[in-house]
Amino acid sequence: MPEQSPFDLAEGDPFGPHNLPYGVFSTADAPDRRRLGVRYGDQVLDLSALPSALPAAIHPHAELLAAPTLNPLLAAGRPVWQQIRAAVHTAVTDPAHHDEVAPLFHPLDGVTLHLPFEVADYVDFYASEHHATNVGRIFRPNDAALTPNWKHLPIGYHGRAGTVVVTGTPVVRPHGQRKAPADEVPSFGPSVRLDIEAEVGFVVGAPSTLHEPVALGAFRDHVFGVCLLNDWSARDIQAWEYVPLGPFLGKSFATSVSAWITPLDALDEARTPPPVRDFPLLPYLDDAGAEPGGIDIRIEVRVNGETVSRPPFSAMYWTAAQQLAHMTVNGASLRTGDLFASGTVSGPDPDQLGCLLELTRGKGPYLQDGDEVTLTAWAPGPEGARIGLGEVTGRILPAG
Repeated sequence: MPEQSPFDLAEGDPFGPHNLPYGVFSTADAPDRRRLGVRYGDQVLDLSALPSALPAAIHPHAELLAAPTLNPLLAAGRPVWQQIRAAVHTAVTDPAHHDEVAPLFHPLDGVTLHLPFEVADYVDFYASEHHATNVGRIFRPNDAALTPNWKHLPIGYHGRAGTVVVTGTPVVRPHGQRKAPADEVPSFGPSVRLDIEAEVGFVVGAPSTLHEPVALGAFRDHVFGVCLLNDWSARDIQAWEYVPLGPFLGKSFATSVSAWITPLDALDEARTPPPVRDFPLLPYLDDAGAEPGGIDIRIEVRVNGETVSRPPFSAMYWTAAQQLAHMTVNGASLRTGDLFASGTVSGPDPDQLGCLLELTRGKGPYLQDGDEVTLTAWAPGPEGARIGLGEVTGRILPAG
């Protein structure tokens, strides 16, 4: 039987020519050499070798593609992103180049995938009205579910960039202080209410200048792409520490991201209007009349192989463009490799909740040692295609 061509995809493959997500990989024969790659079906195209196959189209960017991380490409800016994406699309779809390009593929199951970019800063938001309402009712049953500021600005906090890890990295159960309402004093030990948060992450490419806010309309100039993200959360540690300042040790022990970053341009067909806002927005957040800022991403959450939820990203109240505008409105600058996350994605229905806190109404059970959590997602693409986002998986290990 003749060997299958890497250009032959299964019908409906979500990693086809309309997607082309970027990652970093190494091979068994050169484990210390990290290379940029683009996923195509169940293959990885070696971008570092592509200039030799398409010299006219991509050779000017050979140095960027030879880097061991995506950061130089991220910093190059949108015109370069578009040129390279167009060249990769030509490489995988134009038969005239297939003889030169075919040897540059590696089977996906034969490579090791790495964190695709060096994370500069990490910010996590709280952008789902459904999630914020559900959590408010659990944590503050005698008060309003939403805080007074919630519908006037995207609430967020600065996380820990150094503990962002690539999919497949084990998550060790964290230690910390916790205090139940009936306890007289806090205790210390491993978290007993370990949770997940199904989120979408946005990767910043082009930086911005200090003291110059990034307007809504400049979103595409700065954001390179998206990935799935699991913001692991120790709810017992979080509940005791987060008043009055917010999340800290209950969040900072691990944040898992996909090995693949889907270019923002691949999601054009999935753009959708956000939900109707209840209050007038200040001018820097007012996106009326702008291109639809929501994205129709359908997420699936599995625990030990069982689907427990299908959160819809299209239901998010605050868009990524609004989050970026708010994050910089005080003059804070963007750095290449900044990562900002949507916050837990939850919808209005019981099977659309993005964390165990909501799914169990705060009663548990939460994650046990040995449990494995996997996030997958897809978005509508052109001509009926599906755009797949790389999965995020993590297994819980016992506390050290």
